[in-house]
Amino acid sequence: MKITDIKTHVTMPINGLPWLFVQVDTDEGVSGIGECTDYGVNGHLSRGIEALKPLLIGMDAGQIENIWQTIFHKYDDLNSRGYVSHLISAIDIALWDIKGKVLGAPIYDLLGGPVRDRVPLYTHIQDYNSGAGDADAAADAARITKEAGYQAIKTDPFPTASGPEAGFSGPAEVERLDPKGIRQSVEWMDAVRAAVGDDYELMVDAHARFDVASAIQAGVALEHVNLVWLEEPIHVENHNALRQVRENVNVPLCIGERHFTRWDYTEILQRRLVDYIMPDVAWCGGISELRRIAAQAEVQQIRISPHDALGPVSIAAGFQVCMTTPNLYRQECLHTWFPVFEKLISPMFDVQDGSILPNGKPGLGIELNMDVVEKYRVDVDTREYLNLDGPNIEDATGQWIRANGGK
Repeated sequence: MKITDIKTHVTMPINGLPWLFVQVDTDEGVSGIGECTDYGVNGHLSRGIEALKPLLIGMDAGQIENIWQTIFHKYDDLNSRGYVSHLISAIDIALWDIKGKVLGAPIYDLLGGPVRDRVPLYTHIQDYNSGAGDADAAADAARITKEAGYQAIKTDPFPTASGPEAGFSGPAEVERLDPKGIRQSVEWMDAVRAAVGDDYELMVDAHARFDVASAIQAGVALEHVNLVWLEEPIHVENHNALRQVRENVNVPLCIGERHFTRWDYTEILQRRLVDYIMPDVAWCGGISELRRIAAQAEVQQIRISPHDALGPVSIAAGFQVCMTTPNLYRQECLHTWFPVFEKLISPMFDVQDGSILPNGKPGLGIELNMDVVEKYRVDVDTREYLNLDGPNIEDATGQWIRANGGK
């Protein structure tokens, strides 16, 4: 079964966030879908996928590992972790989708079979800098989200250097928290904790923004909140800096969305610098690599929680691996985007009590609704959008909250 074509589909049902889907076609009429959506670089990634065509067309679509290694080593002079691993991810996910369809089995069955009957999720409420309101609004959103059946929530409570109430000084690349910023962050988290109760699971995301001193001060100030983790408290390049935070903060740490292949995780896992990792299936090298990274973490008894907070194909792919992963914590999602997903994919995920249940369908278990993809197709290079009647990111969240009893 030979690869005959590779297509990219950039669509934007939620204004401000284009999703980059990839379709791999074969000479037997079976096609698979993948995704490598990232935030501001989807145009570059789309062109990168196009550049892979001469390399991949004519290759056997069933030889997933051979294709993975071929792309990885062909581009090793660019550093195959990051941009290249994004490209690999989209192709790898689509090839696993094809293999599952050909064999008539969900991908998790091809990975050894499930170790659970559902995949628990964690979701988000607005961040401090979302413009969606104050700590009371965050508390309302947390309460509504808990009532909807979700059992874990993440938020970024830290004001940014550019915000109107900024508690920072210094360049945006490495931010510094001052006492005001720390106080505002604690107030945010205290309000959320009060809304959901002492036993509810909460996480804080720092988005890799702070210097070491600020990260330590913030982590210590939030210890009383009893967090599941503090995520990416500092920039990711320096393991020694991460170790310093680790040794001075009594909160579990999580990293991963800015780390990619197994080689990026080896030292972090061996030195036990974190308690959780969160590779992104659409960035790290696809289903094949996410599975390998999870096994690396299992050896160190560290839990994995895939970063799948963008498009629905990414979430579907991460779900397949999560079903087979013993050391899973939860899979990430933005549940307020699910009403948009319902239009974009078929069937929509079966979400019950904050978990996704398997539907038993072959491959990824979903298909893109190409009519919706075409309706919202965008040109990410010229920014000439064909249709902008969808909600923006904040509106999509606000609509869900209002529909479920919030302000």
